[in-house]
Amino acid sequence: MEIETLTLGGGCFWCLEAAFMELRGVDSVVSGYAGGNTQHPDYHQICTGSTGHAEVVQLMFDNDVVSVRTLLQVFFTIHDPTTLNRQGADVGSQYRSVIFYHTDSQKDEAETIIREYQAEKLWSDPIVTQVLPVPHFFPAEGYHQDYYRNNSMQGYCQAVISPKLAKLRQQHRSLLKSGGSC
Repeated sequence: MEIETLTLGGGCFWCLEAAFMELRGVDSVVSGYAGGNTQHPDYHQICTGSTGHAEVVQLMFDNDVVSVRTLLQVFFTIHDPTTLNRQGADVGSQYRSVIFYHTDSQKDEAETIIREYQAEKLWSDPIVTQVLPVPHFFPAEGYHQDYYRNNSMQGYCQAVISPKLAKLRQQHRSLLKSGGSC
């Protein structure tokens, strides 16, 4: 078993967390903040956009079960990598598309998949996803962890997260843990 860590930002961390928790080989998903200049930021600081942090999820996964490439394919399925500093109605640098790599091989894989997707013209606009070395990661407050699982009937969860999970389940069914849901 080869456990790796990968940190991804693609809009609201609640969306990413809910999706990646459904994948076989993903052992843990922690919502948090990375890439900014404030030590130990809190959610209210992040929401101002002034700290430079992105909302991210940090994945611990078994590379023998799910590869970095597969995780990145899912990542590009569940967010729009062509919108700078926004995902839907969520606007600000904290919602940017970013891959924080932990190893050189993760960096290579991220750059390769972006080049491939650009060449395939999967989106009409260019991919703006940043590929950067992992900075310090700050876990988000407890109420952000397992947010969808604990609040699935909340309006944002129904309107934004549930459709992303439906897309994940349709396009990546073979990757899901048994039962296919949280």
